[in-house]
Amino acid sequence: MDIEEYDVIIIGAGPAGLTAGIYSARNGLKTLILEEKTPGGLAAEASLIENYPGFIDGISGFDLVNRMVEQAKKFKVQINDLERGIKLNLLDKKKIVKTNKNSYTTSAVIISSGCHCKHLNVAGEEMFRGKGVSYCSVCDGPLFRGRRLIVVGGGNSAAMSALYLSDLASDVKLIHRREVLRAEDTQIKDLKRRGVKVMLNTEIDEIKGEQTVNCVVLLNNKTGKTEKVLVDGVFIHVGEVPNSQMAKEAGVDTDRGGFIVVDAKQRTNIRGVYAAGDVTNCTVKQIGTAVGQAIIAAIEVYGFIKRPYYYTGS
Repeated sequence: MDIEEYDVIIIGAGPAGLTAGIYSARNGLKTLILEEKTPGGLAAEASLIENYPGFIDGISGFDLVNRMVEQAKKFKVQINDLERGIKLNLLDKKKIVKTNKNSYTTSAVIISSGCHCKHLNVAGEEMFRGKGVSYCSVCDGPLFRGRRLIVVGGGNSAAMSALYLSDLASDVKLIHRREVLRAEDTQIKDLKRRGVKVMLNTEIDEIKGEQTVNCVVLLNNKTGKTEKVLVDGVFIHVGEVPNSQMAKEAGVDTDRGGFIVVDAKQRTNIRGVYAAGDVTNCTVKQIGTAVGQAIIAAIEVYGFIKRPYYYTGS
């Protein structure tokens, strides 16, 4: 069977991948996006995005991603969801991308594989995953209407989750292991206005239950005291881990945190291989920065393929 060839293959269909696809295809490049799940990435799980330009009243992550998907399809981007990359051969001029379904060749690769949620690694977390333990408030929040919930984390994602769940649950507590939240001031004010109880210097020591979660043991890391709190659900938002292992195995440089190292033109250490979005070492993890990186990467890929003289010696 002949191996299908593309000008550019993009790994990951979050905001970065979809944007890169739009720009690449619009510039006339035969473009394939591979996504191991469904398009959107972590952005699709955001209940409300208020800081993306152009949406005065905000927009849900799901709706924003769907608009990006439709725009990509308008420019004839091939999006293969539920197709997982398993191996990359990036060192030759014609690069090979192997998936669980097929193999492809391409002149350039843009890695936009994003991140996945960190786990707490506490007793009961894995046992009750999907039985009261969740990492996505938008996905699972409606299942907990009128229930008692705890959200774990101190950043914008945790605050956004707590705010969203406060419209559904009877009681929401936000716990954070440090002395101050890292979330934006507007979100912190909204938490107070919505009646979300914020518990600082507090960690989950254990998640308990029978068939489903029914309580957690909280540890105050300043006093050392523990407290048993009755809850029906635990939503965990304590950061992300980059999905960079496949790229790293193919020779792409990563930093100590596993994030792909890129230069100002989104180039990696391998010629013809670029990266954009949350998987990179960009310190600001926002949809806006992911989109910006993806635009740069796609434009650079176009130059790399169509104007190779410009890249001589780079």
